[in-house]
Amino acid sequence: MHDIASALHARIPDARRVDDYYAPLAVWCASRVAARAGHPWILGLQGPQGCGKSTLAAAVVDALGEACVRAVTVSIDDFYLTHHEQRALAARHPGNRYLLYRGYPGTHDVALGLRSLGAIAALRAGESTLVPVYDKSAHRGRGDRAPATAWRRVTGPVDLLIVEGWMLGFSPVDEATIDPDLRVPNALLAAYAAWSRRLDAFVSLHVDSLDTIVNWRVDSERARRDRGEVALSDEEARDYIERFLPAYRAYGPALAAHPPCADVRRIDLGEDRMPVDAPLRFSPSI
Repeated sequence: MHDIASALHARIPDARRVDDYYAPLAVWCASRVAARAGHPWILGLQGPQGCGKSTLAAAVVDALGEACVRAVTVSIDDFYLTHHEQRALAARHPGNRYLLYRGYPGTHDVALGLRSLGAIAALRAGESTLVPVYDKSAHRGRGDRAPATAWRRVTGPVDLLIVEGWMLGFSPVDEATIDPDLRVPNALLAAYAAWSRRLDAFVSLHVDSLDTIVNWRVDSERARRDRGEVALSDEEARDYIERFLPAYRAYGPALAAHPPCADVRRIDLGEDRMPVDAPLRFSPSI
């Protein structure tokens, strides 16, 4: 625990976030990796947009690297359809607001994601594979898959693979209970079970208020603009994220009742993106 926390403190100035959140999760991951006896351990990390999934996953990867655990993080965002494919999808479903832009089930290349996860997990020492990269700044913030020359190279072997995404682990619900426009994404969601079947464990980041999710997304786009990146305006960001609120209402309860694997942890977050019950107490032996 000390070595992992020290590595995080060297990179992250927020000591409370390190000690009460990032370090306990990283130690728990390290214990699970040790129990795999040389086989890659795959962790699913799910949570709403803007809650800090990518930052958390990157922190765990960096910290475990100091502990000689070879870890990689992959976002399902990098498996979005190309801009051309996304426009074609929207054209096939005119008027469906859930398929107009990237995000919902059906807007990812599930087969590409599955191949990428399998390729990373199968890497041997010295072998490498390219992982897709999605450029969210392309097309005035609407996004596009980056050219293959910009994809990320991962070299094996890999001890820990963290797969993160806002809808990871979601599964179809009774279409009679949802908005008619949501029925097509709901049907397309069945294909995503191929991703969930690869998971050994699952961590769900939960927030009570949907308003918090909206505010987080607006803040995220503002931060990108402040860094000089092409990003959505406040109005565009709010319009974009509010399209996802019906999905949280439809799929959140089902995910809580039927998670994608047996080894599951839920972390309730406050508006500050910190666990409500901090510090986390993940016993390595659980």
